[in-house]
Amino acid sequence: MEMIAIERWKRTFKYMRLFLWLAFIGSLLCTLTIAGLIIFAKWKGPPPLAVPQSTIFYAEDGTKIGENHYGGKRYWIHLSDMSQHAIDATIAIEDRKFFEHYGFDFKRIAGAIVANMKAMGKVQGASTITQQYARNLFLSYEKTWWRKIQEALYTVQLEANYDKEDILEGYLNTIYYGHGVYGIEAAANFYFGKSARELTVAEAAMLAGIPKGPSYYSPLVDMERAKKRQRIVLQAMVEANVLSKKEAKQAANEPLHFSNGEQMKTKTIAPYFQDAVKHMLKTVLGLDEETIEMGGLRVYTTLDVEMQSIAEAKIKETIHSQSNIQVALVAMEPKTGEVKALVGGRDYEKSPFNRATQAERQPGSTFKPFLYYVALQHGFTPSTLLRSEATTFTLEDGSTYTPRNFNNYYANDTITLAQAIALSDNVYAVKTHLLLGQEKLVDIAKQLGITSKLKQVPSLALGTAPVKVIDMARAYSIIANGGKKVEPIFIKKVTNYEGKVLYEQRRSDEQILDPALAFVTTHLMTGMFDPTLNDYASVTGQSIIPRLTRPYAGKSGTTKTDSWMIGYTPQLVTTVWTGYDRDKTIDRTDEKQYAKHIWVNFMEDSLRGRKVATFEPPEGVIGVYVDPHSGELATTACPIKRLSYYVVGTEPTDYCKDHPAEKKKKKKQKEKDSWFKRLFDWF
Repeated sequence: MEMIAIERWKRTFKYMRLFLWLAFIGSLLCTLTIAGLIIFAKWKGPPPLAVPQSTIFYAEDGTKIGENHYGGKRYWIHLSDMSQHAIDATIAIEDRKFFEHYGFDFKRIAGAIVANMKAMGKVQGASTITQQYARNLFLSYEKTWWRKIQEALYTVQLEANYDKEDILEGYLNTIYYGHGVYGIEAAANFYFGKSARELTVAEAAMLAGIPKGPSYYSPLVDMERAKKRQRIVLQAMVEANVLSKKEAKQAANEPLHFSNGEQMKTKTIAPYFQDAVKHMLKTVLGLDEETIEMGGLRVYTTLDVEMQSIAEAKIKETIHSQSNIQVALVAMEPKTGEVKALVGGRDYEKSPFNRATQAERQPGSTFKPFLYYVALQHGFTPSTLLRSEATTFTLEDGSTYTPRNFNNYYANDTITLAQAIALSDNVYAVKTHLLLGQEKLVDIAKQLGITSKLKQVPSLALGTAPVKVIDMARAYSIIANGGKKVEPIFIKKVTNYEGKVLYEQRRSDEQILDPALAFVTTHLMTGMFDPTLNDYASVTGQSIIPRLTRPYAGKSGTTKTDSWMIGYTPQLVTTVWTGYDRDKTIDRTDEKQYAKHIWVNFMEDSLRGRKVATFEPPEGVIGVYVDPHSGELATTACPIKRLSYYVVGTEPTDYCKDHPAEKKKKKKQKEKDSWFKRLFDWF
């Protein structure tokens, strides 16, 4: 037993000696590596403190439409010209051991690794101020290991060649505070209208909280989130012993007065469009805000500067200056999905909220073409007759629903599908919706790119579910181009500062609708501009017909709070919405017409000088002349004939035997005959 114990002790001693030897070798290698890095950093010398390059946005013709104006929104100032509160707040929240480490906080790194592993995601960062400054100075923002290694070398170079005060000063002059603002001096000016020297504790804590997520923690975007972040910064200052609890509480309760960047606003082309472009850079390319704002990108967009100018001018001309109504406009090429013009509101400086891409509003009758496409899929034709009269529908659950036509006008007779869409008959739409099954309209809307939540209810046929303007423009584009899938395209190409292509748009040829049915749906939508379909009411485009100089398809829609006009030619789809932000009803007659007038003026001016394009029927479609009131084949006796299109095999085969003019004539003849008969009988 004693021999066994001795052997065990020898083996243990052997392993201990091996472990110590490996530990010594590891420590030596680590020391040599660090020493080597320091020697390398000293040999390389101080890195150039380059200012990050501007990201520039171009229109499709090469016109510069936007740029990050570093000269106007960044002011380099000395550390001594900064409020001590701003310095303390930044160090407390970003890097409390800044003056103790040599560029890397290994304890913090280890803690972040553990936290992230527990959360199975990135929930905690460990970058020091020096690392963040190195990132700000490094001109490439590609997320690669090579860039990370170079960034680490920059960090070592900074620490080896500059004082801590120099690094801190550089960091505070280059950090991004949102809204195109870089550096503490520019941020103080933009948010509070003062210099960085004048910042109070409360103001400094507010600003120090923004860089973690500029578009998320900006007080101009969400005050509640910004205040929560401010309190976190103040607590960090208490823990860092640069602020007492009492001072932190006072600062948290101090009212803040924002200047909203009044002193630093610069005029740009299509600001709402540019915001949409930046959103696409994030969501499609996966770029972060720092890369977008100061990565030296060259972003080549789809914007047509002339169309954009026309859109803004027509909105200004049409809407009365004293009206508070808002507007959104999206113009797209239906074949490519390229967005040529976009307006998200009447004044970007007063309200940067993008109503074209962010707001959801009730589309009203502009939703009906989706329903009628499904109807065509399931046996309807432009000649399908349903009765239009005041109707109360009893649903499966026993409840009732009573749709009403505009001004309670009803044909009190049968009308065709072509008439129903041209006159925007609500009873016809709800009957069709319930006959088909309510799930079918939801399915086709989703297929066409409507991203909002849609409920299977009778009123969905009348557009009661809020949707986005950009989604409606995409859906109509798919119908307009014959059923091929398109996405709203804002960006054609993105390159970095070296000219390397980071992204290039590729078109899709995926067919998602039947081309024949899509064309018939388009032709149905030409009816709103055709007075021959007038029966018991005017076609919905009656007021703007005199201003049209080419064939259009379209649909208008009106609710109590929203007014829409969506229409297109083969070259261009334009969606216009007008309404109030706070669900105020549109009561004035002129305001109810704004959307149509903006649409027609924009389309006519934008297409002036371009070839007049007609809607060409694809294979499988046949055009025949019909009596527009009966939907039957027209005869020589019919006073009105309309060329209508049908999927081959669904066109009408019966000839019109009667029509309103003949009915009226026969009624008069009958009355005359009856009078003569009574007179004859009397004699």
